[in-house]
Amino acid sequence: MLFDFLRTTQPETWDEFKKRRGPRHRELFLERLQKQIDRRGVLDLLRKGIKDSGCHFKLAYFKPESDLNEEHRRLYNGNIFSVVRQLHYSKKEPLLSLDLALFLNGFPVVTAELKNPLKEQNVQDAVKQYRDTRNQNEPLFKLGRCFAHFAVDPDLVFMTTELKGSSTDFLPFNRGRNGGAGNPDNPNGYRTFYLWKRVWQKDQMLEIIQNFLQFVKEEKEGKAGKDGKDGTDWKEKKISQKFIFPRYHQLYSVKKLVAHAKYHGTGHNYLIQHSAGSGKSNTIAWLCLQLCGLHDTENKRVFDSIIVVTDRRVLDRQLQDTITQFEHVKGTVATIKKDKAKSLTAALQEGKDIIICTLQTFPFAVDALSEMPGKHFAVVVDEAHSSQSGEGADSVKKILGSADLENDEQEEEPEDDEDLVNQRVEAELKHKGRLPNVSFFAFTATPKTKTLELFGTQQPDGSYEPFSLYTMKQAIEEKFILDVLENYTTFKVYFNLLKTIEDDPRYSKKKGMHLLKAYVDNHDHSIRTKTAIIVEDFREKVMNRIDGQAKAMLVTKSRASAVRYKLAFDRYIKTHEYPFKALVAFSGTVQDRETGREFTETGMNGFSESQTAEVFKREEYRILIVANKFQTGFNQPLLYAMYVDKRLGGVNAVQTLSRLNRKYTNKEDTMVLDFENEADLIQRSFQPYYEKTLLTEATDPNKLYDFEYELKEYHIFEEEDVETFAREYFSPKGKQEKLHSILSPVVDRYLAKPKEKQHDFRTLAKRYVRLYSYLSHVIPFKDVDLEKLYQFLRHLHRKLPVSRDRLPVEITENINMDSYRIQQTSSGKIALADEDGKLGPSREPENFSEPEEEITPLSIIIQEINERFGDIDFTDADKLRYFSEDMERRLVENENLARAANPKINTKDNFKLIYNEYFDDVLNDMIDSNFDLYTKINDDRDFGDIFKRALFDSVYRYLTGEQKK
Repeated sequence: MLFDFLRTTQPETWDEFKKRRGPRHRELFLERLQKQIDRRGVLDLLRKGIKDSGCHFKLAYFKPESDLNEEHRRLYNGNIFSVVRQLHYSKKEPLLSLDLALFLNGFPVVTAELKNPLKEQNVQDAVKQYRDTRNQNEPLFKLGRCFAHFAVDPDLVFMTTELKGSSTDFLPFNRGRNGGAGNPDNPNGYRTFYLWKRVWQKDQMLEIIQNFLQFVKEEKEGKAGKDGKDGTDWKEKKISQKFIFPRYHQLYSVKKLVAHAKYHGTGHNYLIQHSAGSGKSNTIAWLCLQLCGLHDTENKRVFDSIIVVTDRRVLDRQLQDTITQFEHVKGTVATIKKDKAKSLTAALQEGKDIIICTLQTFPFAVDALSEMPGKHFAVVVDEAHSSQSGEGADSVKKILGSADLENDEQEEEPEDDEDLVNQRVEAELKHKGRLPNVSFFAFTATPKTKTLELFGTQQPDGSYEPFSLYTMKQAIEEKFILDVLENYTTFKVYFNLLKTIEDDPRYSKKKGMHLLKAYVDNHDHSIRTKTAIIVEDFREKVMNRIDGQAKAMLVTKSRASAVRYKLAFDRYIKTHEYPFKALVAFSGTVQDRETGREFTETGMNGFSESQTAEVFKREEYRILIVANKFQTGFNQPLLYAMYVDKRLGGVNAVQTLSRLNRKYTNKEDTMVLDFENEADLIQRSFQPYYEKTLLTEATDPNKLYDFEYELKEYHIFEEEDVETFAREYFSPKGKQEKLHSILSPVVDRYLAKPKEKQHDFRTLAKRYVRLYSYLSHVIPFKDVDLEKLYQFLRHLHRKLPVSRDRLPVEITENINMDSYRIQQTSSGKIALADEDGKLGPSREPENFSEPEEEITPLSIIIQEINERFGDIDFTDADKLRYFSEDMERRLVENENLARAANPKINTKDNFKLIYNEYFDDVLNDMIDSNFDLYTKINDDRDFGDIFKRALFDSVYRYLTGEQKK
């Protein structure tokens, strides 16, 4: 076949080669070819050809990007595909054969084992046959010699690119069935018909070879730690070569997107809902590289540049690495390095095909792009979210906005200032809505309502759905990610509070309830109790998982909570001499209200916060305590368990818990312990994103006019204020001080209103700004007055003073905790329904007035919070446990007692005499917190002695650093 191909497509070169090499030309050519296969691999030879004795031979012809060259089309049609049944592949064992092999111009590109359930064999038998009976050392089975090996039956397909004996990893190559794994029914034949009808089809196989197959370097990190001698960090790295063949959804997602762009041009938005585990980085790389060379039906290039925008800097680097590995022609990708603004501008000016940057870097390209009118762009947005539907999208669209030189030249000079303002407002509006010269390709696993409406495909019934889909359900069933809801345990915290003063002061009920709950959450007893549960659970059930490498994350509700947990974890781990450590991650500085001490992530960990993720890879660091950090975009496959002490919901719940779903060798499952969320809340959060996510209907744009009318009813601003502001704001000579002078009288009128009116107006103005910044990108019309009001309110809202009512923090000085218990409420799998998730349109609440503050006696507030969180029969043990821990805390915090515990000053027996005096003082101070226990300790001598001795041992160990053995 090879020589037939060469003689047919390159006869002159072949004749010249025969003259130069003589009668042994075929033999010599094959010798040269074999050496080149061993050195370069078959894929590189098919793409770039081979040189021999001054002759350059093409070994395959690929479809041209345009149809202008008829000779190229003729050569493309000269490719020879052949099929061999029962291919005998081994010289050592000549009786062995494969069911099927596909060849391109004599080169094997695909092998297959076919099984028939009617003969009591299925696809798993084919997989077993490849693993157990196909010798990986045979030339045909060496990595890259043949591109893929398929296991096939009438219902399912699995595929691998490398045979490694019993450890061969076969991946599903199926279309998906009912949102999950498998293939849909085919009324006309086999469910796997697509394999030979669509994939093993001549044009498709050539396209896969040309645009999808790739050798990549795969770097896997092993153990990490710190050198004991010089203190330097070390980590194991294993670099191997991997051959990539696209999974089915990747192949057809890219083909579908590219085909639509080819025939419909620019100005379209595409939503790609691909779950974690979909291989999204590779999909983006393939898409970008194919969009680069895409020509339309008139053979014109569709996009001048492809710009990849991500809002995560780590992913920015990952995408650069992935796409750079995939590019066939060096220089296609612009890597934005240190000076991002200059690098990005230079890349655009040089006409780089693919430019990768963060959303923060992107606005720096404004000046460069404004000088390139008439250009067409594809913007690939990674992890699209609602920031892409507000002012974040404005900056993107302003930069890429269509500029037409002819229209600019024909535009008439404005007759007066009003015309100038309107022209500039209209120019601003051009950057909103769909731009004719820009197409957006938005990737996300969890599309929100606004994401669907902005990027989704509108259906005839008015709903929106993704253009391409690979579901969470399919990713789990195909075992590309783990099901984080498989082992989910929930707990509920119960407590009882007591009023410790005779008076019954009155407080805001809402604020009082909030402060009392926070008091319990951050109470030392609460933190210590949860710390003990978490650390012991980690030690007993987690730390030995994943071959003893398992790690865990604790998600806390606030920065202050993270600080308290870090201190408690360090103390508990040290006391029990456990062989692991905890790290903490939070932003800024946290000040302890009682001591005034300040805490930072850097100070508590002992190294820069920029190193936290890297240091967490070390073997000794096993638990990461976080507060609004590392909950999205953090990829640590050794994370096995998550402890949740924070209210989660919606997308936030899905993204946070999904930190656990990454696969790793010998990581078979995950575990979650949740102190804050009920199982049904987590179920409701995950359900919309389990299968296809739909938006049932569009947001009503007329709501903007309703808001406009309601805002004017407050008589805080007049139409003239808006017009005056717009003239100055949109004027090229506008000054900031003038804007302030226009807004200041409006602020005065605002302040003259009653407080409840101020609150209502401010809330409504904020909602108008938020709704308009989103709707302006999707509504089919442009209204200059709405844009003027938007800019006016956007600036006015920032200038309006905010009255922040003081929280009655003194309420916590008048209470104490009587009882505390954590009780398990559920355990097991949280099941999700097999159905599409449906989201409703964006709706603003009809009633935004602040409810009248309810002032309630402290006793009633305590009664209500106890009814809510204390609906359980507390035992004496619950009360004693809290009482003893509270006493211990007071004793160890006593500076005089701490000094007396120094072994250089007092023996243990002498210290015990001093301890007894302080014990009595502290016990008397706690008479109001639990009178019954106070009486029992005092009146029951045996019980009192046991209690005092047990507490002494704990206090002494803590103050002297003596550890439990």
